[in-house]
Amino acid sequence: MKVLGSLIGLSVVANLAAATLSACSKSIAIKITSIYENGDTNTHHDYCEYLGDGRGITAGIAGFCTGTGDAWEVIQAYHNKTGGIDEFTPMDAKLKQYAKSESNSKVGLGNYCKVWKKLGNSDKLFRQAQDEARDMMYLKPAQNAAKKLGLNLCITQGQLFDTSIQHGPYDDKDGMLTLIKETSAKFKANASGLSNSTLIINGHKVDEIVWLKKFLEVRMSHLKNPRDSANRGGNYWAQTVYRVESYKYAVDKKEYTWSKGSVKFLDNDGKATTVTC
Repeated sequence: MKVLGSLIGLSVVANLAAATLSACSKSIAIKITSIYENGDTNTHHDYCEYLGDGRGITAGIAGFCTGTGDAWEVIQAYHNKTGGIDEFTPMDAKLKQYAKSESNSKVGLGNYCKVWKKLGNSDKLFRQAQDEARDMMYLKPAQNAAKKLGLNLCITQGQLFDTSIQHGPYDDKDGMLTLIKETSAKFKANASGLSNSTLIINGHKVDEIVWLKKFLEVRMSHLKNPRDSANRGGNYWAQTVYRVESYKYAVDKKEYTWSKGSVKFLDNDGKATTVTC
């Protein structure tokens, strides 16, 4: 994901004021995305792997990448907590260089995963830096977009969060805001439904689940045929359509509100799994 701006010097807690997911619903959304990212609902602060997808080394709870800038943001936030001297410091020059050039290279980062895994397991400050980066860079933009659209249902907000994580939260060719714009442009008349939540899209009344279903179609199209060549590395995106299939399953099961603190989604093998807060 391409990161715009910087976390440094910002208060993450204060900037989450615009979020509308409850603490329980946020936990469920994060766990669902963790299934897609890591195969289970645990928070894998220690995860680190070179996927060969054109984004450098992928690591942590949100798949922070050395070639997109978000990993560098996490490490800078961690430096702020450690005073700037820690085990990542010797790699700073390369990390900054690769973030700026959007490089897929891992040259000069030989100890990167070793350090990430160690600190992800043992360092509370490093885990906090990851949590804050995820919320600032991906949850907050998704919640702001949800608020602008007038979304009321947890399932739609959760889908925007997951989209933000994988596609990035902005208006680049495959970004979350681009997918939202493409989806809304398809509504040229009222579209009724049974979700009890109505959006105003292009001046028309559109049922929220009807909008979500169309959004999932748009996202599936982008996963199978990314518009940005940088997202085609190793055909990786086409292999992650289970993210959309899982949400389609939850829509069919009417898992809309998450008010009971327990929902059913599909895991990456297509098997039904229960996610709780």
